[in-house]
Amino acid sequence: MRVMLPGAALLGLVLGVAAAPAPTSPARAPVAAPSAPTQALPGLSAGVQAALAGVPDDVQVGVWVQDLTTGRVLETLTPGTTFIPASTIKLLTGAAVLLDRQGLEGWWSAELTVPAAQAGQARVKALTLRGSGDPTLTVRDGAYSLRALARQAHARGVREVGELRLDDGSWQAGSWEDAVIGVPMTALRLAEWYDDPPATAAEARTRLASALAAELRAAGIRVLRDAPGVAAPSRLYVPPARQDDQGNPLPPDPVIPAGQRPEVGVAGVRSASVRDVLYATERPSDNLRAEELLATLAPRRGGSLPLALKREGALLAGAGVNLTGAVLADGSGLSRENRLTPRTLGSLLKVMHDLPYPLSARPGEARAPGALYAARQNVFAEMLPQAGTGETGWRQDGRGGTLARRLLGSGLDVRAKTGTLPGVSALAGYVTGKSGHTLAFALLMNGPEDTPILTLRAVQDRAVQALAAVH
Repeated sequence: MRVMLPGAALLGLVLGVAAAPAPTSPARAPVAAPSAPTQALPGLSAGVQAALAGVPDDVQVGVWVQDLTTGRVLETLTPGTTFIPASTIKLLTGAAVLLDRQGLEGWWSAELTVPAAQAGQARVKALTLRGSGDPTLTVRDGAYSLRALARQAHARGVREVGELRLDDGSWQAGSWEDAVIGVPMTALRLAEWYDDPPATAAEARTRLASALAAELRAAGIRVLRDAPGVAAPSRLYVPPARQDDQGNPLPPDPVIPAGQRPEVGVAGVRSASVRDVLYATERPSDNLRAEELLATLAPRRGGSLPLALKREGALLAGAGVNLTGAVLADGSGLSRENRLTPRTLGSLLKVMHDLPYPLSARPGEARAPGALYAARQNVFAEMLPQAGTGETGWRQDGRGGTLARRLLGSGLDVRAKTGTLPGVSALAGYVTGKSGHTLAFALLMNGPEDTPILTLRAVQDRAVQALAAVH
């Protein structure tokens, strides 16, 4: 079974089959796309051809280079062929989260609610934790925490809770079992789980309820039962029809019965900017964080991996990314069933350059995408590793990330995402050319699993130097 994104069925297209077999798992989402560009696509310059001469004969190569100042495509090689993209799929994940959160001004939230009939009472039958599925909610650190929620609830007069409920009962956490990451994604998560993630969704519920109960008690609220319950479903109340004594219809009764009213919030917190978690995901190429970010795109009701992938595709296509041939299987790139073309990565890089989501902006201030990029104010570009910074360390979590030791001494300003699996190496991002223009580039390489990855990386670095020198 294949999960088609909205639009694909309308167009009658089955996409994602060019150079590799199409995946068949339910968690895979072939993606429909806008029409192809009309420019006659060029081949490769002599300098880039020379750089690619070091690629083994049994490795397939794809190239896309575009001048983002003029919009002109400068170099291509097999631009419409699909490749296993490895971690360059994280470019799509990060872009979709930015689009979903509407840039750095967006945030995630969590709240505690009580039944409407018990609002304002010291003793409540149930206290429900509701959240956004994001990975930044903590137990006790800072304003976005269970501790902050518990203290707010106490300040609102809550003193005794009969049952703790978690608003995650309709999430299909098991659907993430198809993902290579092997960690269940749940509608409520804690930052502390990063180093010790729950093995199952049931374990996640137990650990979350236990942590919340402990913080409520520490805040002075008695909790009678620690075992987590399921949140009451939210249903739209439809008032019954009314008639007068003559049988004529009357307007609906404006008063909603207490038992039908939505629950009332007694505490609420919101996260900091998405910037830090995007940096911590993209620069070191963190697979778990990437899957957690993808999970935030799943709907709160009936959330699943296929639905998160559909939402991701819809967000990107809606922004204008050309997704022809793309197959989305996860958020990290660990799955070998992901497929991207060089054209798709180039399209994404252009869209996110032209829709820059500045790191900071004053009211009424507007700056051109190129100026924001040059001033290092484009959040999408700045979340990527920067080549040649020279940092060392196994975590690779500095500014250079996975590019810190590459292109050392080249003098180039390269901000790009790496991708590596056995037999797969990729590099996609931005470089400033000799013209002073920003160039978007995508270099994808697929070969046998015993292909020497360091050889492919060296070729990619030479290719980036060559295209920057030519353009």
